[in-house]
Amino acid sequence: MQCGAGAPGSLGAPSWRPAAAIIGAVAVLALAAATAGYAALSKGTHKARVLSATVVRTSAPSTGSPAAPLTTPTPPKTLGTPTTIKPALGLGTVKPPKIPLTAITPKATIPTSVPKVTIPTTTGTTGSSPATTNTSTSTSTTAAGSGSAGESQPEAILLDTDAAATYNPNAHPTSDFGDPSLAIDGDTSTGWTALVEPTLAPTLDAGLVIDLKSPRKLAAVELVTDTPGMTVEVYGANGSTLPASITAPAWVKLSSRTVEKNRHEHIKLRDSTKAFRFVTLWISAVPATSVGTAQAPGHVSVNELELFPAS
Repeated sequence: MQCGAGAPGSLGAPSWRPAAAIIGAVAVLALAAATAGYAALSKGTHKARVLSATVVRTSAPSTGSPAAPLTTPTPPKTLGTPTTIKPALGLGTVKPPKIPLTAITPKATIPTSVPKVTIPTTTGTTGSSPATTNTSTSTSTTAAGSGSAGESQPEAILLDTDAAATYNPNAHPTSDFGDPSLAIDGDTSTGWTALVEPTLAPTLDAGLVIDLKSPRKLAAVELVTDTPGMTVEVYGANGSTLPASITAPAWVKLSSRTVEKNRHEHIKLRDSTKAFRFVTLWISAVPATSVGTAQAPGHVSVNELELFPAS
């Protein structure tokens, strides 16, 4: 010690060990920090490593030829992280369009008026008439239409079902005649028929008689037949029984002898002021088309016969 200061060299030669210890500790800390940083970076997104390679093309030098210029290599494309493509349309719920649930019913226009249809009445037909059911009221309407314009006709007399009978004073076979009730049943498709004997043609000498049960004043007779061309007469009589023949005095002739040319005939009667119980439609002659032969005899028919009272 010289005046409180260390004499040079008193502490000995300086040593390198402390410095080496400090440097080693710093190196250890730096390595630990690097290790921790690497670990932290490893947890994040891994980026694709970019690999680059440089290819150098060389060629052997040729004598007398200039050297080919070197081509700068194109760097390879970098494979980056794939990009997520978002759809252009939204992924929300799409609402369907509203459809009306109420059906539209078209309105139909109903005409307020119905046109009137006029059905003509055909007469003079020789064929069979269509099957129609006529009542006494509908028949009287037909009779009224057959008269002159403005002339009104009363309704036909309502007859009993057994009011009609065959008038056969000359005693022809009963099998030659049909059911007389079919002539007053209101159906023009059926009727009373009578066979025509070829040996007696054109004479028939038979007829259809109506029993009114009590005397009535008559104005007209309505006849419907499928065999027009017959020659007919109308007679009236009173009493409790029929006269024995058509020439008997008890019969009063109510119409002239007439050839019925039409299928539907309206025959006016004379002596409408007198009352009669029996009325006969007498067929005195038949048309030539109804004669026939012995093997296939013809016939005549009375489909409907109606009587109209005097007004």
